[in-house]
Amino acid sequence: MERGGVMINLSEMREKEVINIRDGAKIGLIYDFEIDLENGRVIGVIIPGPGKILGVFGKNKDMVIDWKNIVRIGTDAILVDIDVEL
Repeated sequence: MERGGVMINLSEMREKEVINIRDGAKIGLIYDFEIDLENGRVIGVIIPGPGKILGVFGKNKDMVIDWKNIVRIGTDAILVDIDVEL
């Protein structure tokens, strides 16, 4: 996968905290990806809903963040721009 001319490993993305730049809130860690198999592109990232443990237990729905809402992928964090209340 490429973003801004730099190759990104999906497994490395799972280790980075996702932070909303609108309010500085930590959203969580990515546990899955939405992929367009026909075009071979990642179209979104999936964050477990609040209350889930390891993305498995809990009643709340997962949060899907469109790839277009990813502002920057840094060394330690992924910055997103989304309008959401957790």
